[in-house]
Amino acid sequence: MSIFVLVHGSWHDGSAWQAVVDHLEAKGHLAFAPTIAGHGKSVDKNVNHAQCTQSIINYIVSKDLTDIVLLGHSFGGTVIAKVAEAIPDRIKRLIFLDAFVLNDGESLIDNVPPHTQALVDQLARESDDRTVILPFEMWREAFLNDADLDLARSSYAQLSPEPYQPWIDKLNLKQFYSLSIPKSYLYCTEDNVLPQGEWGWHPKMSSRLGLFRFVQMPGSHEVMFSNPVGLAEKIIVAGRD
Repeated sequence: MSIFVLVHGSWHDGSAWQAVVDHLEAKGHLAFAPTIAGHGKSVDKNVNHAQCTQSIINYIVSKDLTDIVLLGHSFGGTVIAKVAEAIPDRIKRLIFLDAFVLNDGESLIDNVPPHTQALVDQLARESDDRTVILPFEMWREAFLNDADLDLARSSYAQLSPEPYQPWIDKLNLKQFYSLSIPKSYLYCTEDNVLPQGEWGWHPKMSSRLGLFRFVQMPGSHEVMFSNPVGLAEKIIVAGRD
């Protein structure tokens, strides 16, 4: 039995994992899906990256979880790297699911193409609270390109505005890169959120981990909606001893 803590990405909250959690638990594992501070509907969006990280640390410590497999999806990869620095003794393995792996001193926004940088910066400036609302067209074509229109619409309705500050905070990751915690990179082969090739998740992001276990599966960036059972099975493989 493994203990999984699943950390969501931008625009999501912990409920995005529900179908994955259900399958992991049906397989005899324990699974938890906290919501990062500033994420979800009708919450204060005025948070920075450190507050996002601290909210996940607090969740793990408050439940006294140890020997965990900590997974981060997309933006969640930047969070689990900082969580690992703070509580390494509680973590058995890290899994990065099509997740950002930043170089020391970088921000998330440094790791997306210039046209994406310009779009999200414009959206944040036009909002009343420095948040970014993901356009449905991007969700449909780039994020959930392996699902039909009905699933795209129903899952899009679950999203909420994303705080912009955590995207632009520069992260000191020297300690992360000194940790000996085993790492896995789980790659979905049809993920087109970062353009394949120069900006893609694998090998650009994955290779920064040094020694890591590589697991891949068909699917889009939002495979927790389009194929939650298949994703749960691959998470088990990525997290096994």
